[in-house]
Amino acid sequence: MDLDRLAARREAHDRQRRSLRREQELRARRRAQRVGLVGFLAAAALPVVLWHHVIAMIASEFELEWRYLLTGWTPWALMALGMLCFVRVWMLDRRARGSRFHVVGGGAWFGWGVTLYLLGFALATQVAQIATSLHGA
Repeated sequence: MDLDRLAARREAHDRQRRSLRREQELRARRRAQRVGLVGFLAAAALPVVLWHHVIAMIASEFELEWRYLLTGWTPWALMALGMLCFVRVWMLDRRARGSRFHVVGGGAWFGWGVTLYLLGFALATQVAQIATSLHGA
């Protein structure tokens, strides 16, 4: 009798502990999603804030020529591709964890996103320096 009662208490305690752990995991996941969204929006806005005058300068001299497209728009295209990789990571994360089509491993997409974005950011810095020196001269 006492063993049955003790086993029932232990089982109830274990259920409560699992429920509490699950709530903590859900809160941590929601927090991570909010931080990711803020980071994504900041990464999307940063190039516009920093180089809006350079983008306007490059766009005002538009030519449908491969050199112009390659030298003027490559940084922005690389950053956009990086942001698309982050969208893919978000889509993979949004799938239900227990579903049949849930895929673990958005790490490669995240790595490509960071790499492409930082490469584009570095090139945009150089393009901005060149564009302002040419425009000022």
